[in-house]
Amino acid sequence: MKKLLVYLKEYKKETVLGPLFKLLEASFELIVPLVVASMIDIGIANEDKGYILKMCLILALLGFVGLVCAVTAQFFAAKAAVGFATKLRYGLFAHIQTLSFSKMDREGTSTLITRLTSDINQVQNGVNLVLRLFLRSPFIVFGAMIMAFTVDVKAAVVFVVVIPLLSAVVFGIMLLSIPLFKKVQENLDKVLGITRENLTGVRVIRAFGQETGEIKKFDEQTDELKRIQELSGKVSALMNPLTYVIVNGGLMVLIYIGAIRVEAGVLSQGQVVALINYMSQILVELVKLANLIITVTKAVACGNRIQSILEIQEGMEQKETVDTKDGEKADNKVEFEHVSLGYHEGGEEALTDIHFMAKKGETIGIIGGTGSGKSSLVNLIPRFYDVTAGAVKIDGKDVRDYNLTELRDKIGVVMQKAVLFKGTIRDNLLWGNENATDEELWEALSIAQAKEFVEKKENMLDEMITQEGRNLSGGQKQRLSIARALVKKPEILILDDSASALDYATDAALRKTLKEMPGDTTVFIVAQRASSLMHADKIIVLDDGEVQEIGTHEELLKNCEVYQEIYYSQFGDGK
Repeated sequence: MKKLLVYLKEYKKETVLGPLFKLLEASFELIVPLVVASMIDIGIANEDKGYILKMCLILALLGFVGLVCAVTAQFFAAKAAVGFATKLRYGLFAHIQTLSFSKMDREGTSTLITRLTSDINQVQNGVNLVLRLFLRSPFIVFGAMIMAFTVDVKAAVVFVVVIPLLSAVVFGIMLLSIPLFKKVQENLDKVLGITRENLTGVRVIRAFGQETGEIKKFDEQTDELKRIQELSGKVSALMNPLTYVIVNGGLMVLIYIGAIRVEAGVLSQGQVVALINYMSQILVELVKLANLIITVTKAVACGNRIQSILEIQEGMEQKETVDTKDGEKADNKVEFEHVSLGYHEGGEEALTDIHFMAKKGETIGIIGGTGSGKSSLVNLIPRFYDVTAGAVKIDGKDVRDYNLTELRDKIGVVMQKAVLFKGTIRDNLLWGNENATDEELWEALSIAQAKEFVEKKENMLDEMITQEGRNLSGGQKQRLSIARALVKKPEILILDDSASALDYATDAALRKTLKEMPGDTTVFIVAQRASSLMHADKIIVLDDGEVQEIGTHEELLKNCEVYQEIYYSQFGDGK
């Protein structure tokens, strides 16, 4: 949690002025019992109406000045807390963007979303309350005790006993609450994970009639969250009754001692009222402090969870720049040199001893059964994952020697799942190249076989796409995703099973236009259909993370059993 305080450095003035004005308000509040005591002992005792009116005006003035100080403190505290949360949210989001795919896979999407939303909101509330009350409440408590000593030393001993007892209760409950609130947030992660999974897969759930089972699973997880919340709530709820018991016990002792000392003529009635007021102030402030401790406990637990994400190393060291002039003269655009990949340390390898070369302008097909490692292989080229053995080279240079931005500028990637963002078609295409002209956009759409359906849209390039492209079909989303990558005019184009939603005719037209593209773009096509790869210069056949054979369609049809099995399952054996 301490490391997060760096995000407050731009709000040093507010973090000082907020508590300062709160202390000023508290100082005026501590004077009030003395004014009331003076009013009783002098004004009321002597029936001096002028003096009473004067004291009333002083009380009103103290109240007004205290109000101004309180409002000013609230303003500075809110400004610092909201600004801190904004900076922290930006910093956390920026850090998440730097994490490798493997680190993000390990943490999980639902956990990261909870940290960016609920956890940061809790920390923001904690910072706000700390700036307002963290100094004010202890100041009032100890200030009231000191002021009580100025009134009567013997009676003030009650304060000396009460305050340590209250401190023990407050901090004891705080120590019990912190781990419980951490568990609350962890269970909230799980509920969010199930919710996200169900909303994303609602069609599948309904298709298989699993609504009852999913509702039961959701209920079980929310019941667990409820149980932990109730337990943490019960522990926190002990704060107020215990503090009330201790303070009211102190009040009874104070009234008893005060009565005896008034009767003995040692104290005046006004002084006893002042002592009771100081004890009441302590009660009010400790109730506030109790609520503050609960909020701060939540904030600390959430802050530690946020810090745990910020402490995750990026996992991919990158160079500032790399000289590729010599490498660009090489014939081999992409080289895999005995590459192996394991997603988790000590886990089973997803790829084993992959070795091949792709020349400039070549089209490389990658085929294999489900889970054979096709996507894993192409994800190594833009360095979404790092190899565990061997090396992947582009233009003769290891991808680990490139600056990531420089590396990925060379590559256009179309993922397995077509992802579009809310905005116009033009906005989405310009992700490939923000300076692209309309002519270049239409050229990319034409190659991707998307020009026809875009022209039919009322606003054409300015047609709005809803979140995740929900107003487009699966094939339309895939074609726009391909066009977005083509606008970039990449040196290497990776199509990761990105034509699966296209019909055979559109797929064939797409392959033809890709082959006729100007320039020496090296194209990697991952596909389930053998027909999508028959034109490729080389086809890599994968099985269980290993290369079974590399060759042309004709060569593989003669020599590779795995390829034969895939091909004949789709086209028949011709008998």
